[in-house]
Amino acid sequence: MTEKSLIFPAQEYRDRVTRLQAGMAAGGLDALLLSAPADIFYTAGFLTRFWESPARPWFVVVPQSGEPVAVIPAIGAELMGRCWIPQIRTWDAPDPRDDGVSLLAGTLADLVPESGRIGLPMGLETHLRMPLADFEALRTRLAPRALVDATACVQRVREIKSEAEIAKIRTSCEIAARAFDRVPEFARAGRKLDAVFRDFQIALLDEGADWVSYVAGGAGCDGYGDVISPAGPEPLRPGDVLMLDTGAVREGYFCDFDRNWAIGPASDCARRANDALWQATEEVIATLRPGHRACDVHAMLCAGLRRHGATPSGGRLGHGLGITLTEWPSFTPLDTTPLRAGMVLTLEPGCETRDGHILVHEENIVLREDGVELLSRRAPAELPEIVG
Repeated sequence: MTEKSLIFPAQEYRDRVTRLQAGMAAGGLDALLLSAPADIFYTAGFLTRFWESPARPWFVVVPQSGEPVAVIPAIGAELMGRCWIPQIRTWDAPDPRDDGVSLLAGTLADLVPESGRIGLPMGLETHLRMPLADFEALRTRLAPRALVDATACVQRVREIKSEAEIAKIRTSCEIAARAFDRVPEFARAGRKLDAVFRDFQIALLDEGADWVSYVAGGAGCDGYGDVISPAGPEPLRPGDVLMLDTGAVREGYFCDFDRNWAIGPASDCARRANDALWQATEEVIATLRPGHRACDVHAMLCAGLRRHGATPSGGRLGHGLGITLTEWPSFTPLDTTPLRAGMVLTLEPGCETRDGHILVHEENIVLREDGVELLSRRAPAELPEIVG
């Protein structure tokens, strides 16, 4: 009989839990408490847009041995029942008197001795998805059990993607590539930027994205001022460089890469900047190997940009990618995370053009034992032009 499971076969999730439990054993943890959407999806395969509602907390408890326990609002029981986790405990939520605290405390007390340690992610790029008052009540109920940081335990497991995960990310990248191919159909001089953004999202959905969690970009003469602002009604003009960046989702997995176009003939300034970005990225693709650190990638990209006559812009120059739009590590001078085979990463160098404007170039890769495999279709070496 086929086991119940969403997205992947149940064995994929069992393997993940086994790796988490090995990390827990190494860290002296008796249980792991997960509340963030990505961590629950990672362990259970529980995929829903219902996370947009902040009204209810959700939990998965991973014991030191055995199968996880889902402690969730009753509204999610049917969907969780289609996942592989056999133990599901529910309460009617939201409950202003006791919104799952007693049920969660009882579950953890059953699994963890009074002298035990319960880990939960507390570090960078984590959050606790329950009210702080309820968390303090939970801590009191569980005493003398200790609640300790388990960020490293979770991150070291999640940062290495299985081949099944890599295939999902590759599919998301293929969807985005097809949508990028269609941009000249709706982006041209005189078209308003907000209309271009809307049409791009439509193209992503039309090409197979389940939803589009993130679209960003910009447009301006020889570059743009930032890459996070919402689009306004300003029309595209000849001489502008248009950039679109997407985090489209397919079956729970993100892509995250951008593309640039010149509106009309590209200026020498834009051409030079695009060439420097492309060449610096190409050099890292050729040389990056397991054993490099995140900070090494930042240094490699900056050195490449300078070697090709460009000034690197500020901020990080890439990051991890997977079931969230951005994951650890960050390519900054301060992040010393070792890079390992199986990591899915973005290379995202940016450079200054003129008058506070920048160009940003981004690709998605998976790091293999022998080097880099591209997941996004490589951007053209020359800045494409939209003329007419």
